[in-house]
Parts: sequence; structure tokens; C-alpha cells
Amino acid sequence: MPLDGRSTIVRVPKAGELIAANLRRQIITGELEAGEPLPNEAALMERFGVSRPTLREAFRILESEGIITVLRGAHGGARVQAPDRSTAARYAGLLLQYRGVPLADVYRARTELEVAAVGLIAADPDGRIDELAAVVDRGEALLDDPHAFAKANTEVHRTVMELGGNETLNTLAGMLLDIMDAHAALYISSRAEPDRPGAAVALRASRKLVALLRAGEPGRAQAFWRHHLDKVEKYMTGDSETTLVEVLS
Repeated sequence: MPLDGRSTIVRVPKAGELIAANLRRQIITGELEAGEPLPNEAALMERFGVSRPTLREAFRILESEGIITVLRGAHGGARVQAPDRSTAARYAGLLLQYRGVPLADVYRARTELEVAAVGLIAADPDGRIDELAAVVDRGEALLDDPHAFAKANTEVHRTVMELGGNETLNTLAGMLLDIMDAHAALYISSRAEPDRPGAAVALRASRKLVALLRAGEPGRAQAFWRHHLDKVEKYMTGDSETTLVEVLS
């Protein structure tokens, strides 16, 4: 043991973890494509020189990560599936719940990401503004259906992030929007009457964002969108200390 008293013991990965790492790398590099079956168990056991329980431990790891599915039975086997945001969102949600993060914190983080994306759209607007406008306009026919409008409005926010062109920001925002979708569904279900005025305000705000971007006013577009999203946060969370445990449990 070193003089500072800290342990230097190194944990050696288990065989199942090493096999999972090998297969994971083949999946994320595209060597194994989505929808493709993995080789059968006998072939993989021979390839890696391991027993069936060890191989199945590797499968359990990859299945928990959402990058393979395993069907049991005579015609079963493991099949590759493309990684998606929902798995990351689940883990992010669990971590935020564990830390007792208030719902308002999620809304504020979303605001920062979307305002940054608005700036990125303004810096390279070619074709992007028309695409955003088309998504915004779909909401008008859904004003009387609160659940359908909420989904259409979420799509506006997703589109802002996608058009920003930064995949890392888009992925982070997508996880937050998945959490906020769950809250919106609870909020709508708790109301006795559809909130048509609130939906109309959201639609007008989205159209104003499009107009400011068309006018080539990036500073005003970002300031306006921040102001709008701040009001959305207050409207959806008020002064409550609601945490994600109450939303996602």
C-alpha cells in the first residue's frame, strides 16, 4: 500500500465484461449492423473460449444497454439494435431522481441548450428556417387536442435542436425533452379543461421565433426564445418544489 494510505488494487474485468466490450465496439463501429443477428452461442463460445454462462452474462450487459435484443426459445438468439436516446434518457432520469433534482432545473437546462441552438440556426439559416416553420405550422390544426398539440410542440423544440446542427447538444436536449414529455402528459391529464389559450401562446411564440430568424436578427431571436422558455418554466412548474421522482416514478 502506498504511503498516503490509498489502495492501489486494480479491479480486473470479468470475462463477460470483456466479451461485452468486444461486441459493443463492433456494434458502435458498424461492423455489426442494426437488425443483424449475432453469431450463434456455440460459435461465440468457441471464438472467445468461454462457457455459456459467461457468454450470457455478456449478452445481459449489452441487452441492459439497449444495443442487442435477446429472444429465448428454439428460434431465439441475439440481434443487434441501434443505440437510441431512450436508454440514455432512462439512466439520466434515474441519476437526476436519485439526486433529488427539481423539475425546474430540467426546464432551465433545456432553455440554455435551445437558446444556443437558435444562435447556431441563425449563423447558418439556409433552408433551416423553412423546415422549422413547417413543423411549427402543423400545430395549428391541433389546438383543440391538448395531448396532440403537446406532442407537436415538443417536436418544435426537438427540431430547433436538430437544426442547430450540434449532435452533442441535440442528444443532451433530447434526453431532457423525454423527461419533460412525461411531465407534460401528467400536467395535461390533471386539468379539467383543455388549455387552449396556453397552446395558442406556444404557437404564437414559435411563429415569432421563425419571424425573427427570417429577419436576420439572431440576438433578438435568442433573447425572445429565452424569455419565452423562462415563462414556460414558470407556467409548468410554478413555485412548486416538484422533483423528478414525482414525475418519472
